[in-house]
Amino acid sequence: MTTADRIRRADRELTWRLTALRAPRLVTALRHVGTASRHTKLWVGAAAVQAALGGRPGRASAFSGLLSLGVTQVLCNALAKQAYDRDRPPRSLVRHGDIAGRPGSSSFPSGHVAAATAYTSAVALRQPAVGAALTVPAALVAVQRVQSGAHYGSDVLAGAVIGVLCTALTRRAPALLGGSGGPRRSLSRPGARGPWPRRRAG
Repeated sequence: MTTADRIRRADRELTWRLTALRAPRLVTALRHVGTASRHTKLWVGAAAVQAALGGRPGRASAFSGLLSLGVTQVLCNALAKQAYDRDRPPRSLVRHGDIAGRPGSSSFPSGHVAAATAYTSAVALRQPAVGAALTVPAALVAVQRVQSGAHYGSDVLAGAVIGVLCTALTRRAPALLGGSGGPRRSLSRPGARGPWPRRRAG
């Protein structure tokens, strides 16, 4: 059995198990989280709360999270989903049978999970306590995408990896764009010498 075969088998088994979940309260919570995470509403809302209540650190953290989220959405929807067209899990694997309303786009990767991971990881780098709190809804989003029958487990994992990579990219972008050299000295400062020789008076 090849590695690809093992991944496909694990995907099918995880979908089969999670879509059979019968804990009413958990299923209801997952449904609410899934609804809130559509179109990144959950994370935009979190950013609004941070900006309103968190002072300057909260605003900086929210900005970092939204920046990473925006880059992730472009990478997932405009590039990854266009490059790899994967079907959603078939009805035969989704044991609760409710597959109405699933997106028509490629199953790979999960954009919902990529957005959740991008925002949460970016916030955690600036405000670890807030980031730790956000891991709870982010984890629920990951579970919900498989439990709802919208994604395979490997789609979720790929989305999480993309989210983390986009956070690393946006964090490193200023240094990469600015180059490795230090700040240049201004020639307008008193005593600064230019490349030409000074003329002596007299």
